[in-house]
Amino acid sequence: MKKLGLIGGLSWRSTARYYQIINERVGKERGGLHSAPLILESLDFADMGRCITEEEWDEVKEPILSSAQRLETAGVDGLIMCANSIHALYDDVTEAVSIPVLHIADAVGEKMKKDRVTSAALVGTRNVMAEKFYRQRLVAAGISLLPADMELADQIDRIVYEELAFGKAMRVSERFMKSEITDIAKQNVQALVLACTELEMIVDTRANVLPIYDSMSIHANAAADFILS
Repeated sequence: MKKLGLIGGLSWRSTARYYQIINERVGKERGGLHSAPLILESLDFADMGRCITEEEWDEVKEPILSSAQRLETAGVDGLIMCANSIHALYDDVTEAVSIPVLHIADAVGEKMKKDRVTSAALVGTRNVMAEKFYRQRLVAAGISLLPADMELADQIDRIVYEELAFGKAMRVSERFMKSEITDIAKQNVQALVLACTELEMIVDTRANVLPIYDSMSIHANAAADFILS
């Protein structure tokens, strides 16, 4: 199996889910006591959680690039970054290392393309919904996206940074997301992309009015595919 490096801690709760999903897949595929060969670099989420502008990302870039380089030096065959928003620095990371870096939006786009989905709503934190770095990848996969709903993005920011990052899955937030997804389903789209690794804590990805493409689980499974390839 290939060895994979994980840049995580953003937040650590979703990073733990990556670790779980990857190992469950490897155990299922290989059987017995097999588990995934992984090296995890866990970063301090407080410094980069709400970055939006290019200047803000520049301020937190160095720890992420250093982390990627340390993982490469440690002998991993590829990298993933365990957060949607941090992919704003994807190009910088790929320039800093000589190993593959699996992009979360590419994994989502590939799965949607395989499922013949051509229209969707992108739902996540403000830095994912507002910036082009994520949307452009999905558009390149042939997916037409609804315009970003920034009021929804602000509400998701509050839920993620005040609740989910602390492990609080509030019932009121669960009801809010269910209502929002119901409204999105009325806008004639085929699916919804859940582009926030924490939102699965309050969104039932299997029981909604729209098919939900959970970026975290799709990315983690793509990572398992890489390990097993």
